[in-house]
Amino acid sequence: MEISGLPLELWRLILAYLPLPDLGRCCVVCRAWYELIISLDNTRWRQLCLGCNECKHPNWPNQPDVEPHSWREAFRQHHLASKIWTKNAQDMESSNCLHLFRRKKDRKTIFVGPTSEHLNLRSALAVANVYDKIFVCPGVYEEQNEVILKVPVEIIGLGKLGDVALLVSFDQHCPTARLCNLVLMPAWFTPVVYKTFSGHVQLDNCNVENGQLHIHAPGTCQVKFCTFSQSSINFHNVALSIIENSEFIGSDSISVSVAGPGLTDRNWACKHLAVAAKSKSVLNSPGQALSTTCNSRNHCQSSPSNFGTFESNESMTGLRQTSGSTQNFQMSYTRDGHYNREGCVLKGKPCDGEVVTLDTDYSDSEMSTSSENEDDEQSVYKLSYQSHGLSRLLSRTNPLRLQKKGADLLRMDLELKTLQKELQKDKEAQILASTLQGCLIRKCLFRDGKGGVFICSQGQARLECNIFRNLSYAVRGIQNAKIIMIKNEISQCKASGIFLRLEAGGLIADNNIHSNSEAGIDIRKGANPLILCNQIHSGHRSGIVVLGNGKGIIRSNRIYGNKEAGIYILYNGNPVVSGNHIYQGLAAGVAVNENGRGQILENIIRENHWGGADIRRGGDPILRNNLICYGYSDGVVVGERGKGLIEGNNIYGNKGCGVWVMSSSLPHIANNQISRNNIYGVAVFCRKDDTNDYLNNRGGNENFNDEWEIVNWENDFDSDEERYTSHKPITVALIEFNNINHNGAAGLYIKSSETLNIIANAIHANHDNGIAVYQSSQFTHITNNSITCNSVGGVLVEAGCKVELRGNGIYDNNSHGVTSKGEGSVLENDILGNHGYGLQLLENADMKVTKNRIQSLHDYGIAILDQAKGLVQENQIFRGKVGKTILEKTENSQECTVQSNEILTCSKSSCRSGIVWKLDNPPSRPLVDGSNRPLSIVQTSQRVASMTTRIAARVERGCHDNGSIFCSIL
Repeated sequence: MEISGLPLELWRLILAYLPLPDLGRCCVVCRAWYELIISLDNTRWRQLCLGCNECKHPNWPNQPDVEPHSWREAFRQHHLASKIWTKNAQDMESSNCLHLFRRKKDRKTIFVGPTSEHLNLRSALAVANVYDKIFVCPGVYEEQNEVILKVPVEIIGLGKLGDVALLVSFDQHCPTARLCNLVLMPAWFTPVVYKTFSGHVQLDNCNVENGQLHIHAPGTCQVKFCTFSQSSINFHNVALSIIENSEFIGSDSISVSVAGPGLTDRNWACKHLAVAAKSKSVLNSPGQALSTTCNSRNHCQSSPSNFGTFESNESMTGLRQTSGSTQNFQMSYTRDGHYNREGCVLKGKPCDGEVVTLDTDYSDSEMSTSSENEDDEQSVYKLSYQSHGLSRLLSRTNPLRLQKKGADLLRMDLELKTLQKELQKDKEAQILASTLQGCLIRKCLFRDGKGGVFICSQGQARLECNIFRNLSYAVRGIQNAKIIMIKNEISQCKASGIFLRLEAGGLIADNNIHSNSEAGIDIRKGANPLILCNQIHSGHRSGIVVLGNGKGIIRSNRIYGNKEAGIYILYNGNPVVSGNHIYQGLAAGVAVNENGRGQILENIIRENHWGGADIRRGGDPILRNNLICYGYSDGVVVGERGKGLIEGNNIYGNKGCGVWVMSSSLPHIANNQISRNNIYGVAVFCRKDDTNDYLNNRGGNENFNDEWEIVNWENDFDSDEERYTSHKPITVALIEFNNINHNGAAGLYIKSSETLNIIANAIHANHDNGIAVYQSSQFTHITNNSITCNSVGGVLVEAGCKVELRGNGIYDNNSHGVTSKGEGSVLENDILGNHGYGLQLLENADMKVTKNRIQSLHDYGIAILDQAKGLVQENQIFRGKVGKTILEKTENSQECTVQSNEILTCSKSSCRSGIVWKLDNPPSRPLVDGSNRPLSIVQTSQRVASMTTRIAARVERGCHDNGSIFCSIL
């Protein structure tokens, strides 16, 4: 009959009455009929799918309200899966044709029930042949002894699920069997409701209550649409089994356990299960994802897919303020001149041979030499000193560049790599993602119990699109277990969500791990997983913990909103952490403590309430090429006995210091951009606690203590394990080749009791002194630095401090070039163009000042005041303002020897005649090459790890003298 003979709506009404076999026959009539049958997807096919007693909603139990892409396809997939148990039929006879003929002729249906021929299951099984169907009428059936399945049979309960209950213990001795629409409960003599040692068993739409299933290799099982109430499945050396669309509730121990490697001896079902598993793999359908993962309110709230949403977040107030000041900063420099390539203002039009001076480009102070009157400008002869060794490093402080390195740089890097891109790039991850061995668990719900999935003794499991909720733990892997976890949701666990130890490994990718009482992922005792593209957030403790020689690669994850450190590394933990976004944590972004190590590379660490990175008590990481910005405290904290290489990072816009260092630590701080932090660029302190404050509006009374699982971690720690550092060890804290600029207080603030080396840094346009030394009982070596355009002085040395200044270029600071009340030496520096004294010695200073080139634009070159003493000799002192003397010395400073200095003056007439002073032999300092500073040479050294005692630090009212805001995180 032609379809066009009736309206389409009428056809659909008629076809809605056809049973499944007739619908199938209609499909093969012609293409028009096929398309007509397909169009019944939301009507007849949906009705057939939901009305079948052998299955449930295709997205049960996790998403029963979400309709499948196609009801017909879902029904078809279930129908094919329900027939897998019969696919060994061809192996039962030597001739396929004869077997199929015999099977159709001999297969019969047997009924069990009070009014049926068989009153109990045992008698029905005694007369059953291969592939017979046994229908069990509603009722409760109990067997007093174990029931042995000797031939392949199918046992189906009649009525609704729950109408038929079997108190039976099955022991399968046949190749295959299927149970459907039954409630299985253990008999009185054993908790085991089903076991098989070689055959394949299929469970569809069953409830298992207070019982256990045991599957031993080479046996296999396939479980679908089942509910396990206070029950478990135990796999032993199984090569492959599938559990899907099932629910595990209220287990007192472990819901699913997988023990032992999959044996090479496999049964007939493995190849069919592998085909079914690969056809449904989540990687084969990239658009498919767990809706609870994608639609999580936490995820949507903080997903920075567009920058506008990111900036509008209330927690980004600091970013908005910083961006605003950056705009002001840009505008204030186009007023009286134009930019040269160093980011400085050029007075007039530069030309060959013309002398140009560096002006500050700090916006808030608006300081400039243009504040002097025209007569003063004409009476000052200026030296050219821009082309020194660090001038290229200084060029990065151009305000336009800073603005780009702030908001624009963050915007460019906001997108994390997707799992597909990671798999394309990483062949090892690709192999892991395609691994299919052991137990496949997909689209299941584990809730309200003790444990979810436990893998041990080289067992293997693959978990896709499951939900783990309100358990003691979700997944635990030990003893060389291999776990593949993709697109699962793990939440509200009473301990850690995922727990790996004893060489466990695998792939943990694209999961949503949140709101757990302990760590989202806990890695220890040699475990070495690959952790990619997960969301780990809203935890009551840390996001990821790596300790006790734990390893792992942690890459492209979004880690945010955790109450403790986003990533916490301690007790010889040694992961590689790269390309992650770690933000909005209530403690540190990354904490490395108690001899932890690791490589922290190319991450965005932002908006954390404590330090972006916090290193203490023997922590010795490599922190390289990270963007650490907009934190509510310091960018990087190196606390008591902290170590590590801090290299190539952009530390920007933090409300505390850029880098906060305790003098008992040994960090190597190199090649970093440290800019626009609210307090110091780099601060070095010698004590944990101090009540003095520098700015009264900073900080408060805070006391942080952490007693997190210390007993357990001590038990896990192996003190005999050899430890290797991954960078060159140093014996003195070293700060070198950093660009420290536009910070809210001093560029470098030092209050130290240990020796400190400050070498080849560009310290530029900070809101206070370039370098302020308030305490230095051991020598602080300040060598080959460029200290320019700071809004107060270049270098300040307080009384009692020991400082060596050598080979520095100290230019164009708004007050004195060098002010010292302490002792030490000032050797071979260029101190030029500063607005106060070039060099000022005060109080009881005792300095040796030799072989420097000194000029002050508007004041004395050298001022020796109060009771200052020492030696001033062999310096070149250039006259600045005409009419000002070059040297000021009070009568009380008789113990200061001034001799053999070269005084260079220039009259107005000689200035107009074109006589030029040049800085040559040597050229302008510092005399270092800062253009191509190499990364540190990687070396290894052996050390013995030691346990240390936890301390809690109290910080009162501020951090400027001695402590960080929220200085103690652990």
